[in-house]
Amino acid sequence: MVQRGMTLVRVETSAGAYDVRVEVGALERAGQFVEAALGQRKIFVVADEAVWACQGERLAAGLEDADWTLLSIPLGETRKRLATVEELCQAMHRNGADRRSVVVAFGGGVAGDVGGFVAASYMRGIEFVQVPTTLLAQVDAAVGGKTGVNLASGKNLVGAFHQPALVLIDPQTLESLPDREYRAGLQEVVKHGVIRSPELFDYMERHRDAVLDRRPEAVEYMISASVRIKSAVVREDEREGGLRRILNFGHTLAHALEAETAYSRLLHGEAVGFGLVAAAKLSELRGRLSAGDRQRIETTVLAYATALSLDDLDPSCIVARIAGDKKSVGGRPRFVLAEAIGRVSEELDPPSAHVVEATAYALRAWLVRETQVV
Repeated sequence: MVQRGMTLVRVETSAGAYDVRVEVGALERAGQFVEAALGQRKIFVVADEAVWACQGERLAAGLEDADWTLLSIPLGETRKRLATVEELCQAMHRNGADRRSVVVAFGGGVAGDVGGFVAASYMRGIEFVQVPTTLLAQVDAAVGGKTGVNLASGKNLVGAFHQPALVLIDPQTLESLPDREYRAGLQEVVKHGVIRSPELFDYMERHRDAVLDRRPEAVEYMISASVRIKSAVVREDEREGGLRRILNFGHTLAHALEAETAYSRLLHGEAVGFGLVAAAKLSELRGRLSAGDRQRIETTVLAYATALSLDDLDPSCIVARIAGDKKSVGGRPRFVLAEAIGRVSEELDPPSAHVVEATAYALRAWLVRETQVV
């Protein structure tokens, strides 16, 4: 059982400020927190049906005194499409949603992205609350206001910046999270350490057993540290005009890998782990990162990675997918590269030969990883 604790982080944006509440038992008090933030509203819970089957009773108890409607559907990466947004908007309209209604996005990162985009789009924008239930969503996706869906040609190409009115994070939801999904979320924590916090990276490097055992102090530290990092970056750059792009470290090749595998073989965090190894190697090839720091990043990523079969993939085909990434400028890819652990910078259109070499290197790293016992 996760020990009881509470952290409150205030996120300041041009659209207003909101709280990220990290608290054991937050689900059972969700209605109270939503009413405190927004007053009495009609609530529409957009939920991943698998998450609802596992955690729904707790949230239902927390909304017992509220006026709420459940919209529970499968929400995997392949359902992160405009058709799903239309389906949910139609369901809301049939059930009487108006401009004062609130969307509560309940589930992992896909639920947050889709539910947030529904809120950003329905009647040109209504309030929403993030209630993330996976580690990846809790440490990254639920904070910052990015919402959106995929096209067949690329990830997150249709969406909007729409800040939540509140983020409720209950670490207790991680107790039943499958090991694969938990490990996938850990890659975003490692990323936060690389881009902004040597202290967080050191913790992930030195406390592998505590992290993998989901010890309460480790879980609460990872979530709170990551939320503070993400909120500080969002405060300085809400719409990814500059600083916020550092959050994309490892993501350019991660998104390309996801597209190359039709969004069906990897969890997003797993693709991010691959992207972190590739980005670290590319940083070394570009003369920005020392071999020692590259090795530390790679070793830490692989310490938390799941065994993935990637040996059938062609690095050149993965790299070819980058041109369709939303971070590209005029078809020229923009990479976030590491200069040291805790410091990154950007490079526009590094040599293609280096990108292919780094991608091939990361594929070989996973081939080695696949043979290791975890």
